[in-house]
Amino acid sequence: MVRRAAGGTGGAGGTAVKGARRPEIRLPPLEPFAEGELEPDGDYDGLEFRVADLAGQDGGGARFMDCALTGCAVDETRLHHARVLDSVLTGLRGVGTDLAEATLRDVEVVDARLGGTQMHGAVLERVVVRGGKIDYLNLRAARLKDVVFESCVLVEPDFGGARLERVEFVDCVLKGADLTGVELKDVDLRAAAELGISAGVERLAGAVISPSQLMDLAPVLAAQMGIRVEG
Repeated sequence: MVRRAAGGTGGAGGTAVKGARRPEIRLPPLEPFAEGELEPDGDYDGLEFRVADLAGQDGGGARFMDCALTGCAVDETRLHHARVLDSVLTGLRGVGTDLAEATLRDVEVVDARLGGTQMHGAVLERVVVRGGKIDYLNLRAARLKDVVFESCVLVEPDFGGARLERVEFVDCVLKGADLTGVELKDVDLRAAAELGISAGVERLAGAVISPSQLMDLAPVLAAQMGIRVEG
């Protein structure tokens, strides 16, 4: 079972920003997942999915509790409205995985290689995404609370209309992030290895950035405010 870890990184330099609470995951002894396919509204408790080919399968509305998914293929796997609780997802790979309106609570996602993952309307709470690369992650209208993106690469993530609270980006590369209509509270971007924002830079209220990041974002901020900078 998972137990909640207290406190996140907080903030550096005395800035008043609340840190994310990270999950502390202790899985029980797991049973191997029997050969077969996922089922809609299935109930998976205490199972290990190791190097399973889940591509194209339909697990919409399923519940995964105290599970480990390791090295699984999830190309176009349908997990719409699924609930992933107290689980560790390691080395997932795939394109077009559907996790729209899913719930991830007390979850670690490690070394994922994903593209075009659909998580619009999803709820993420006490989640760590560590390592790996995710291209074109769709988190539109999602709710993220106590989430840490650590040492990973996010290419053109779409946070449009999402709500982020106590979210940290640590040694994380963000390329072309879309923040259109986003709501931020206690979002710490200072430790991001790279911070690139393609849209919605005016929505950074509620986030904290470093002085060097402010300088990097100055041209985008000036353009947003209609300021001409000539030397």
